[in-house]
Amino acid sequence: MSIDQLAPAELAPSQEASAEEIAVVPLTMPAGFPSPALDYVTETINLHENLVRHPASTFIARVTGSSMEGAGISDGDRVLVEKGREPQSGDVVIAVLEDQFTLKRLMIERGRVWLHAENSEYPDIEIPRLDELTIWGVVYMSLHHLP
Repeated sequence: MSIDQLAPAELAPSQEASAEEIAVVPLTMPAGFPSPALDYVTETINLHENLVRHPASTFIARVTGSSMEGAGISDGDRVLVEKGREPQSGDVVIAVLEDQFTLKRLMIERGRVWLHAENSEYPDIEIPRLDELTIWGVVYMSLHHLP
């Protein structure tokens, strides 16, 4: 049985699902050869519980630009940002430089601090003085839009 053979009612959220829950189709979606087997069971998943670690300090931001494509973050994607998290070297962060936001990978090595773009068309941004940099939040997930 394929997903096309399921009745619309079978794919609808259960009556017990809240506004924060979304129906889970208990199928694995083969990206190779179609699978003829299907054991259908209804369940829901609460996206808020599964995506938001700390509700009071979590935000969603829309990405513009292509500087982070190498990290799988594309123009138009949304990122989940935790504002209270302590940034570490290698984290993707939303930084504030000269009163402007930028999404980059924070790099700290041997006393040197820089913001690294995951696209070779964009240069690294050296941070000569830490008081010139504010980390607004740490990105922990990207919601990627498919073409």
